[in-house]
Amino acid sequence: MGGISRRNLLATLAAMSGSAVFARIVGGQGANVDVETVTYRSGQFDIAGYLARPKTAGRFPAVILVHDNRGLTPHIRTVAQRFASEGFVAFAPDLLSRLGGSGQARQPSAGAGDTTGESNRIGDAQAIARLPMTAPVEDLRAGLEYLATRADVDAMRLSAVGFAWGGWRTFMLATSAPTLRKAVLFYSASPDTGFDRIQASVLAHYAEWDNQVTGNALWTKEMMERAGKTFRFYVYPKTDAAFFNDTAPSYSAEAARVAWQRTIDFLKS
Repeated sequence: MGGISRRNLLATLAAMSGSAVFARIVGGQGANVDVETVTYRSGQFDIAGYLARPKTAGRFPAVILVHDNRGLTPHIRTVAQRFASEGFVAFAPDLLSRLGGSGQARQPSAGAGDTTGESNRIGDAQAIARLPMTAPVEDLRAGLEYLATRADVDAMRLSAVGFAWGGWRTFMLATSAPTLRKAVLFYSASPDTGFDRIQASVLAHYAEWDNQVTGNALWTKEMMERAGKTFRFYVYPKTDAAFFNDTAPSYSAEAARVAWQRTIDFLKS
């Protein structure tokens, strides 16, 4: 690195990204939002998801939300509601559906003498690690196809937003879903290959102290630009991974507010 420490590099990236002005986060579900649980088919599996949409009639741009390794949490549902309040059909698939769903995931067999099945219940992060590598992206592609069939969705304006574990899957979705128009990544690792197949414009939000992930921001930008793709990123000073999640210890209201507004502006542009 030519004598530049990783910490100094990340501080420099944060300065380059222009994240100096912050405001307090606001927002949430409004009276103009309808929510429901829907199920769609992905191969041989039924995938459940949380959908939020504007109450008014019409066709809206859609965003598929890709949760982190904690599954489909109340926080992700709230984010979906906020997108709906901004005029999007927001859909958050439960990518643990193949294993029983978030909060319900189970191992293949129960313990000896267990007639209730409770002994084979496992945590969501543990369950996600058991998913086949390609399964989440397959389910996300099927989710995009489902959104495109809805009468309230403008199928020409499909986007995806992913967080941490879900950010990498969102990036991978972009390499294999030519109908995806835009992708937003929060503190996400990058794929090694496939940049040439991406049709979507990509916006990335990184945390200064998330060293392993944020250290790849410039490399990702270089790979995307070599492939002739659009990639813009911001690094948020004095933040760590999950800074957008208001239920996480690393939550930063200021950084979350700015990242949210940049995301909305990007998706609406």
